[in-house]
Amino acid sequence: MTYLNRKWTLLLSLALLCNGASLTAYAESILRLSTTTSTENSGLLKVLLPQFEAQTHIKVHVISVGTGKALELAKNGDVDVTLVHARAAEDKFMAEGHGVNRRDVMYNDFIIVGPVEDTAGINGSHDVIAAMRKIVAAKVKFVSRGDNSGTDQMEQAYWKEAGGKPQAGAYVSAGLGMGEVLTMAAQMQAYTLTDRATYGAYRAKTGLAVLVEGDAKMFNPYGIIAVNPAKYKDINIEGANSLINWLTSAPGQAAINAFKVDGQQLFFAAYKK
Repeated sequence: MTYLNRKWTLLLSLALLCNGASLTAYAESILRLSTTTSTENSGLLKVLLPQFEAQTHIKVHVISVGTGKALELAKNGDVDVTLVHARAAEDKFMAEGHGVNRRDVMYNDFIIVGPVEDTAGINGSHDVIAAMRKIVAAKVKFVSRGDNSGTDQMEQAYWKEAGGKPQAGAYVSAGLGMGEVLTMAAQMQAYTLTDRATYGAYRAKTGLAVLVEGDAKMFNPYGIIAVNPAKYKDINIEGANSLINWLTSAPGQAAINAFKVDGQQLFFAAYKK
């Protein structure tokens, strides 16, 4: 090999090496997050993530779906970290070795909303099971998410305890996110179960009223989990842990508590060391 050829080979090798390092650095600066529609629809992530990104220079790509799908994406290694609200499913995910570093982040609550006229007569109730039995007895329409989300899983547990769900055309399984279901319920003058945060963001658009709230069974905790890097070599575990650490830090928890819609706090910080 001539001197000139050796020189060009060396330069090409250095260029490829530098380019590879750049690509690696770029890849490490992107964090893939699967999360529930409630954190996206409520506007919470639009407030929290820019603060995290400004401090860490990590860009977060959000995939907003139901909890079941969010955990499935994490299980398959399609994301680096997941933020969801279905504790039983989260515990199963961890027990099967799919996740590491799970932490409680925050909570809000579920509510039943519906038309102001309230044909089922459940307004003011603090007993979700009794209210759902009244909805069945009144044969009024109820719109379900039907998407295996955390909300859907909780709703199905309520129906089971209530002894059954509305029959025939009274029960509409939408297979959609919470915002779309609230819109459908408004159009159909139907009832639905929702998290308070998404309802707060859609209240003015739908005109639906809060009819049932305050039952301890409607408590809705959120957890964040990093995908196990031992299962997938391309998981950005450093970025995942950075987001987990920030959300459970004093500034992150304060930012969660500070988030409000129309003056109402929708999420409450819940991390305890």
